[in-house]
Amino acid sequence: MEIRPASAADREAIREVARAAWHDSYDELDAETVDETVDAWYADDELERALSEPGTAFLVAEDDGEVVGFSHGVVQGDEGDVLRMYVRPDRQREGVGTALHERLRADLEDFNMNRMRAIDLASNEGGRAFYEGLGFEKSDEGTVEIGGEERLEVVYTLDL
Repeated sequence: MEIRPASAADREAIREVARAAWHDSYDELDAETVDETVDAWYADDELERALSEPGTAFLVAEDDGEVVGFSHGVVQGDEGDVLRMYVRPDRQREGVGTALHERLRADLEDFNMNRMRAIDLASNEGGRAFYEGLGFEKSDEGTVEIGGEERLEVVYTLDL
């Protein structure tokens, strides 16, 4: 498996991983809401912007030429935010997410980050276990609008 910077050529594969992971992880969202959200959040123009922002690392995990996961983080000041971290459901628990996290952390530390935050829907038990297993601690809560409804999010923080 190779962890490498994402490119514009990876956009469709990124959307496919996001769609599969969202359908698998967010039981409280109906399929139409998941598809609409993925289509909006991972549209070509959104991904192009994410790939080119300063202080950003956008990575894909590729295995035998196939994208099986991706991560996206950005640094502002001395804090880094994990904006996206998804692995195809059939490839989870194989170390793909951990490998993406380690590379993302290293890349963001190059921008002088000394604290890392990750935000996920509170209902995502797998996400909570993943971040807590990496040493993140719950530090805050917030909300995000998805499908016209406010959803509870949990903020995890890792001091480096």
